[in-house]
Amino acid sequence: MKVPSQPADADAEAGGPEDRLRRFVTIWSRAIFPVTATSLTRAEFEGHLLPPARALCDALLARPFDTAPAQRAGAALVAAHCTDPDALGRSLGVVDSYLVLYCGTESDLPAEELRARCARLQHAVATGYAQALRERTLAEQEAIARSALAARTAAEIALHATESRFRAVFDGAAIGIGIADLDGNLLEVNETLTRMFGGMEGRLRSRKVSEWVHPEDGPHVWRLYEELVRGEREHYRVEKPYYRGDGTVLWTNLTVSLLRDAEGRPQYQLALLEDTTERRLLHLRLRYEATHDALTGLPNRTLFFERLEKALAPGDNARFGLCYLDLDGFKAINDSLGHSTGDRLLVEVADRLQSCVTGTNEMVARLGGDEFVALTTGSGGERDATDLADRILGALATPIGVDGRELTVRGSLGVVEGPAGERTPAEVLRSADITMYRAKAAGGNRFELSDPEADARAITRHGLTTALPAALERGEFFIEYQPLVHLGDGSVHGAEALVRWCHPQHGVLGPDHFIPLAEDTGLIVPLGRWVLQEAVRQARFWRNRHTDGGPLRINVNLSPTQLHHPRLVADTVDVLERSGLEPGALCLEVTESALIGADEGVLKPLRQLAEMGVDIALDDFGTGYSNLANLRRLPVSVLKLDRSFTRGMQQHPVDPVDLKIVEGIVALAHSLELAVTVEGVETGAQARRLRDLGCDTAQGWYYARPGAPDRIHSLLLADAV
Repeated sequence: MKVPSQPADADAEAGGPEDRLRRFVTIWSRAIFPVTATSLTRAEFEGHLLPPARALCDALLARPFDTAPAQRAGAALVAAHCTDPDALGRSLGVVDSYLVLYCGTESDLPAEELRARCARLQHAVATGYAQALRERTLAEQEAIARSALAARTAAEIALHATESRFRAVFDGAAIGIGIADLDGNLLEVNETLTRMFGGMEGRLRSRKVSEWVHPEDGPHVWRLYEELVRGEREHYRVEKPYYRGDGTVLWTNLTVSLLRDAEGRPQYQLALLEDTTERRLLHLRLRYEATHDALTGLPNRTLFFERLEKALAPGDNARFGLCYLDLDGFKAINDSLGHSTGDRLLVEVADRLQSCVTGTNEMVARLGGDEFVALTTGSGGERDATDLADRILGALATPIGVDGRELTVRGSLGVVEGPAGERTPAEVLRSADITMYRAKAAGGNRFELSDPEADARAITRHGLTTALPAALERGEFFIEYQPLVHLGDGSVHGAEALVRWCHPQHGVLGPDHFIPLAEDTGLIVPLGRWVLQEAVRQARFWRNRHTDGGPLRINVNLSPTQLHHPRLVADTVDVLERSGLEPGALCLEVTESALIGADEGVLKPLRQLAEMGVDIALDDFGTGYSNLANLRRLPVSVLKLDRSFTRGMQQHPVDPVDLKIVEGIVALAHSLELAVTVEGVETGAQARRLRDLGCDTAQGWYYARPGAPDRIHSLLLADAV
């Protein structure tokens, strides 16, 4: 069918939503007005199309999605006398080509979701059109039936004086008409009915109505027929298929009415048949396109969720198994070989997955991209689900040939199995997705079974990740300070700034809960700058209040991501200058693992900061694998021993090997002119041993737990006294 040419995207995006809606209506009007039997002008006709067009646009963007407005739009076409066979096809073409273009530009829905919705709306328009056309036809059929009955009765009473009128109605009708006695013997059929069954009127007359059965007949069809011939009902309407003489199927809207004689006794049955075969095929085509992936031909997300909802419906001993597959390294194939090669690879993968389906209780679908799902239902339990996962991995084991290349395909699967009726489809798919990523993190080319505890941790992690940006804007982060104590005289030497998150639901969270997430999302850079600003501001406050004994140093942690940030030096200088704090009062702590194998590009900004007077501390020393000789090339001035070195000093007697190790590290550090700070000091015995070994400063619960800035004030005053 031909619809007006598609306008440029820029034109579609110009103007407001109402302007785009009216342009959509104009295109629709141009497409169907020439085949519409109406006395309206073009402008009046467009005014009639505006409400259904607005309903379609609203339905496309509605949440939740509902196709009922589209059905009413289809019925509105029939009400506007758009009953030409070509009118529906042209309308569906316009909706397919222009609805998303003109009505979906301001939506935040993905393009794939908009296209899927558009396909379902087309199906609903066709359904509403068909229903309205059917009701209109049925009304005409009823009028024809009454006319036929009146004509036949009048003919019998008036000695067939009106036979010509009845024959004109009977023979000239556009629908098939047949008259049979109460035993089901066909007495008369019109030419339309004969053509519907492929010709040969004699073949029709030789069969009884009761012989025209079809496997898709519902039991109610023949129950209604029996009630009618017994005189218990006047008519009934059903959708019924028939076999033609050549074996093909004829679908009809069938109306059967009971004809009575003058005394009211049942005498004949009158059947009116409307051929709906093409309309049904159109519905099936639209249904297929709306529920199957265009590239692979597999069921898509829509059909998969329909099957999953049925599988999860409560039932006796009903169980389900779901395998969520994501191809490992597929993006690299797309980027290196092109999307056309990637598409052909996906088609081959889909064929192999389809070959894994061994029964009617299993299905494979494509959710999008390189993500596929396989569903099995029954009562086989976990064994059926893992067997299906093994079959999938086995099917992908053989390399796939594409464009003369042998491509190795690997996949990660998340497997969820359990009883039906306990979880929603969304919950099951989320669990499978989380489990799939666990399989991918474990190296891929394998499957993992779902674990409720792991799911809960992943969901919590995802919730924290998405809440991080807003948390920084809302001021949900705060800093606690833990004092650094000089082991020689017990005075407060400084304090380490430790960031905390006051989460609205989870309470106060330590850095272990959110710093890795901030690293993954890149938020660690603005968060780290905020911590630096707050800590330096607090250090400046302490210096102003306690000129004779305030903390001379504030320690701030730097993450690996911050080390690679190009504005590390500039941001640090800016913070110091704005606060008025001298560089010597700031110590930046960098973990040993972040500097293992670091090249000069990473060390250069640290050297620049050290040359300015900022101290650099090597944090968690002893947990990595750095060569002690490499300490000479690092721009550090402080060595922070990991708590693992001092944990054994809480025991009595102390392991002499631990003492020798710490003594050796302290001697090496001092020979390199590095100060030594010890973490995790929890007892006085530890503090005394570390002081005897020559350690310079320490921090830990023995002195104070991390706390608010005013607690540092109290410690400072105590030391000053």
